Amino acid sequence: MLNLKLRLKKNPLFWIVAIISIVFDHLTKFWVVQNFQLGESLPLWSGVFHFTYVTNTGAAFSLFSNGGVYWLRWLSLIVSLGLMGFAWFGPKFNPWEQLGYGLILGGALGNGIDRFVSGYVVDFLHFRLINFPIFNVADISINIGIICLLITTFFAEEGRSQKEEARRKK
Repeated sequence: MLNLKLRLKKNPLFWIVAIISIVFDHLTKFWVVQNFQLGESLPLWSGVFHFTYVTNTGAAFSLFSNGGVYWLRWLSLIVSLGLMGFAWFGPKFNPWEQLGYGLILGGALGNGIDRFVSGYVVDFLHFRLINFPIFNVADISINIGIICLLITTFFAEEGRSQKEEARRKK
């Protein structure tokens, strides 16, 4: 039991962010399914941003959606298990890494659960102004997670360069 607590304490933000992300994703999808008919659209800003209920058998932003991509459910599972194993057995992440990996896990699990249970994900966020594919909260989580990891990579490289420069001057 002590080992479990220690492992969870190593990257606590990772686990918290992942759980919040999954819950928020599923609550929003549940709300859409309960309040909209498939294909129904509610303009929040007419012609710019709508809630439009569609189902998606493809990847994020409807990529590969022509013909139910069965392998995506397994990819979601593998990515999710890999991230959980990395957080569990790997190093202590910095806060940006915990946030990034947690958001990616939450998004992968959010859509992965839907693919296993229903064979599709519920998408509803629709930017019509730029004719962007309809997406959901899990897709947002994954993309923000990637941005967090890019930020930490950029600043880690910058910090490393500054430390090396200071070491050389000594």
